[in-house]
Amino acid sequence: MPTRPRLVRSIPFWALVAASLATALSGAALLVDKLGVMTTTLTDGTATGVEVYVGQSVAVLGAILLGAGIIGILIALAVAAASTLRPHAPVEIVEPLDWSADADDEAAPADEAADADAADLSTTR
Repeated sequence: MPTRPRLVRSIPFWALVAASLATALSGAALLVDKLGVMTTTLTDGTATGVEVYVGQSVAVLGAILLGAGIIGILIALAVAAASTLRPHAPVEIVEPLDWSADADDEAAPADEAADADAADLSTTR
């Protein structure tokens, strides 16, 4: 079974999230700005044709960008949810560890060193 990197380390996933957030934020800023300008100029009675008719088109563009960003964020959430359903490869244990073998190997050189020290002491006396 092929193994894939985790979603957290996936560059295309994070590119989708970043582009979706940037698109949604820029669309929201454009929409709020143009609707604010249109509202103030229409209520003041100082609205021109450019502010009203072009402002409507720009506000629609902002709404489209906002919607596209929200759809991108929802797609990223769906991809993240779907990645949890993917089966993971089981961890293989090659061989169980025999801890007593390590203890015997370490104890043997210590016993030899103790015997050598005892032999040195007995010859010096």
